[in-house]
Amino acid sequence: MITRLAIIAGVGPGVGAAIARRFAAEGFRVAMIARDKDRLADLAASLLAAGGVAAPYSADLSDHAAVQGVIKAITADHGTPEVLVWNAALWDETPALALEPADFDRQLRLGLTSALTATQVVAPMMSAQGGGSILMTGGGLALAPQYGGAVPALTAVKSALRGFVHASAPEFAAEGLRLGTVTIAGQVAPGTAFDPDRIADAFWTMHGGAERKVEHVFDGS
Repeated sequence: MITRLAIIAGVGPGVGAAIARRFAAEGFRVAMIARDKDRLADLAASLLAAGGVAAPYSADLSDHAAVQGVIKAITADHGTPEVLVWNAALWDETPALALEPADFDRQLRLGLTSALTATQVVAPMMSAQGGGSILMTGGGLALAPQYGGAVPALTAVKSALRGFVHASAPEFAAEGLRLGTVTIAGQVAPGTAFDPDRIADAFWTMHGGAERKVEHVFDGS
């Protein structure tokens, strides 16, 4: 009987779907969150066909109330998660001087502050259960933001996310929780060194590995 639960927030067709497949293959019940109901339903069906257990949940992850609601719905349906992966972000090539503040704020919510909202819902439950992992998808632009001029909002989000994880990891560790980031330092593409399935392996290692490091810089090696 499968009892371990992984929540994957921000399940697109690439990295998010690969993470869901990886944890399902390891015997986790996978709760997947995204806005596209049909795509989530198709992915859930494929995981079920492969012998996994998956449940799709539709929500706008840039909306704090929606995030709280969907995380509480998942935990009510399936119990306390062992893993939360935050993979939500937006690739937006709007230059800084043309970027609407409201759009910038939405991207910050989607990629950063809503992650905190979800974390604050699950962390007390995880700690009471004896531990767990909260893992964030980072980006290589956080390591070299001077090259992020084409996507200034995303560069800001990933830079802030990396800072939050490093600053907060000791507090989480004191509660028996692993807070970490897999920082993807390259262009994600199937069949390359940055294949989504290879990146998903890094998330699995971050959760299950004995080394309690805060950041895994995935450079394709």
